[in-house]
Amino acid sequence: MALTVEQVFALAPDPAVAQAARKLASSRVWSRLGSSEAAIWGECQGSAKYQVRVARSDLGSRCTCPSRKFPCKHALGLLLRSVEQPIPTVEEPEWVREWLDKRVSETAREKTRKVAAPPDPEAQARRAEKRLERVRGGLEILDLWAQDLVRDGIASLEERPPAFFAQMAARLVDAQSTGLARRVRRIGFLAGSDPGWPRAVLEELGLVALASHAFRRIDQVDAALRADLRQLVGFSFDKEDVIAAGDRIEDEWVVVGQIVSEDERFRSQRSWLRGLRSGRYALVLQFAPGSAPFEESLLPGSTIAATLAFWPGAFPQRALIEDRRAAVEPVVQRLPGFEDVAAFLESAAAAYARQPFLERLCCTIRGVMPFCEEKHFVRDQRGATLPLAGFDNWLLLAVSGGQPVDIAGEWNGRLLFPLGVAAEGTFHALRGEE
Repeated sequence: MALTVEQVFALAPDPAVAQAARKLASSRVWSRLGSSEAAIWGECQGSAKYQVRVARSDLGSRCTCPSRKFPCKHALGLLLRSVEQPIPTVEEPEWVREWLDKRVSETAREKTRKVAAPPDPEAQARRAEKRLERVRGGLEILDLWAQDLVRDGIASLEERPPAFFAQMAARLVDAQSTGLARRVRRIGFLAGSDPGWPRAVLEELGLVALASHAFRRIDQVDAALRADLRQLVGFSFDKEDVIAAGDRIEDEWVVVGQIVSEDERFRSQRSWLRGLRSGRYALVLQFAPGSAPFEESLLPGSTIAATLAFWPGAFPQRALIEDRRAAVEPVVQRLPGFEDVAAFLESAAAAYARQPFLERLCCTIRGVMPFCEEKHFVRDQRGATLPLAGFDNWLLLAVSGGQPVDIAGEWNGRLLFPLGVAAEGTFHALRGEE
């Protein structure tokens, strides 16, 4: 578990916890520190003596302090101390062994959990048919709304109030079409956003219209695209269905980038992984209320050994972690990825041909040079470039030092939003689009 200080700070629920952990790591409040193949632990003297333990496998932690933030400052402080100072290998005390055993048993119960009573097939069929009726009704309203937009002229959208898009999105939510509601809200965000917004709005309207017409003929498309259409509209898959129906790939997965966003009640996290052997990209989405922890601990710049199960689709990207093995390891010296821009764009074109509704793709390119000429770009060794967007492009330029680096980011079809960069054997996380 050779983590970096930057990776430990990435686990902090907020800057205040990170700052407090920094102070704890170097203080003399620790006693009975120890480590094993499975965990690190110690006792921290605060207003009381707190028992702190961290699992090496997924960096899950437990502390006896009353903090409602997870991980707490004591767990992060222990991790930071282990990064900066060796912790002796000793026999696990009973309170650590009990916690580790409990984690194993809870995982086993989750895997063997069965539904108490099977659902009523007839009732399920009735509910499904009722929802389809609502969705079809929502699609009819959406089609009329989109036709009116085009008839009135795209230029008029710049003058429309936010409520114009919010009302249409709300009607789609009522029709249980939350995926299309999000697309409508996006059209509202795009209108007037930059000089090229009319083209972006037309592209989004075209995709919405295509999705609406395709869903009406969903029985005529193949099973993979049918799954994509259902997800696009807003239908969800249960975890058990994903494991049963999707691809399952065992690999060592590098966490190449991550974005965490918040609203008043929930936090969402999307993490991009790349398989070292398979070459597959995976998108792991997680949600948590308030300051509660995400179920899986995924550190940008680290590698995990795991089996991922992918949502079914024509170009599967979203995945869940079905089984996770071994401890978290630091990222390899270089990021796995494409050798030049042309190879990435060829792969992206193939992906869009298979699944035209893709909102974003993960992109990792090796040996590119960041530069700025009024706008930010990366250039490969053949001179081909990709335009950049996002918050940390000046940091990317500084980290590169004018030398080729490996970059990871999200591609939206027009711009690359950098999420991470590997330079001189060190991975640096970057902020993306949010």
